[in-house]
Amino acid sequence: MSSSAKTKALPGKRKDPRKILSQNRILDTAEKLMLEEGYAAVSARRVAKEAGLKAPLVHYHFPTTDDLFLAVFRRAVVQELDKLEEAELSSDSLLDIWHSYQNSERTALALEFMALANHRKAIRDEIAAYTVKARQHRAKVLATLLDTDAIDPKSCSTAGLAVLMLGVARTLVLERGLGISLGHDDANQFVEWWLEKLKKD
Repeated sequence: MSSSAKTKALPGKRKDPRKILSQNRILDTAEKLMLEEGYAAVSARRVAKEAGLKAPLVHYHFPTTDDLFLAVFRRAVVQELDKLEEAELSSDSLLDIWHSYQNSERTALALEFMALANHRKAIRDEIAAYTVKARQHRAKVLATLLDTDAIDPKSCSTAGLAVLMLGVARTLVLERGLGISLGHDDANQFVEWWLEKLKKD
């Protein structure tokens, strides 16, 4: 999976460091605006102003706002999957994956993109497709770490377990942001116990 932030160079051509730097600066700024003010605050003019760049440069890298949103989304997916792979290599991989899901910024960004997808049909399909790919990857990672024979009921796939883990983690993050904590410790302890029970020996 690649993103506009990881643009492939043409054969025989080197990546232009200045181009990559300006692209990342634009993407960082757009993501920051989404997190602080919501996706509606993102426009080429606003991003350019916040990044200290000229608007035509934003349009040069990302011709439309939808192109910019998709580049931010793709990069976020790549970064999340990179963290998943890092967690997979750790000695306490399942717990590290579970804790990585409880990231407040990633959760807030995911919610912004869900809202965006519901309001902008032009990019809904691609956001949905990337989300499915990310879920397939999460399921594949869990399949390497879990004793799937110990899963009960048997009908629950690793993709289903990935949905459950992410759903619970995001609920904890969202409620925590509202100052709600009732049941959080119990839920967290139960998930950790459950993952330990399912972990491969």
